[in-house]
Amino acid sequence: MALDANRLLAHRAAKPVLWLALAGPLAWLVGRAMADALGANPAEALVRGLGDWTLRLLLLTLAVTPLRQWTGWHQLLRHRRALGVATFAYATLHWAAYAWLDQGWAWGAIVADVAKRPFILVGTLAWLLLLPLAATSFNAAIRALGGRRWQALHRAVYAIGGLAILHFFWMRSGKRLYGEVAVYAAVLALLLGWRLWQRQRQRRQRAAVAGPARGVGH
Repeated sequence: MALDANRLLAHRAAKPVLWLALAGPLAWLVGRAMADALGANPAEALVRGLGDWTLRLLLLTLAVTPLRQWTGWHQLLRHRRALGVATFAYATLHWAAYAWLDQGWAWGAIVADVAKRPFILVGTLAWLLLLPLAATSFNAAIRALGGRRWQALHRAVYAIGGLAILHFFWMRSGKRLYGEVAVYAAVLALLLGWRLWQRQRQRRQRAAVAGPARGVGH
């Protein structure tokens, strides 16, 4: 089964299909907005819808490596960059929709609102931290930075995930809607816990290899 999944993921049509799927939520939101079907407050619904999909895609991007190891679907790695770029695109549209529909691109009002409302500040900070990750998501940037520095930079995605969860929590706390927040927080905690466990296991393995090697010299 893993072999069949890997063949599908490696097929030349896989990336176009993935991009169509990633564009689907945006097309649905825009279509609903044009049909005036986003409810009593369409601007708020559009901003929040884009934010919800940003968080979902961020978590999906973080899940690629564990899923690859758990399932044997190694070709998933071919599509992680597309998921990351889509996450950044949705985050940018989310922030732009807020700046346009909520603040009318009035930069003074935007700065004042960011400073006044913690959940806007945290969300803006998460988006700003995504900028260098998006700017270095290409092969030329990886070569220029070097593998280790590139990986160190991109570990910031977990901090971004934490900020995104906090932003989502504060946004939902006004209406005391915590169920979805708890699910996303649990998923992020699971992914981060898995990553920390992997790093600890790798350290133990390196120490186990280094120990006998030192003993041979003596």
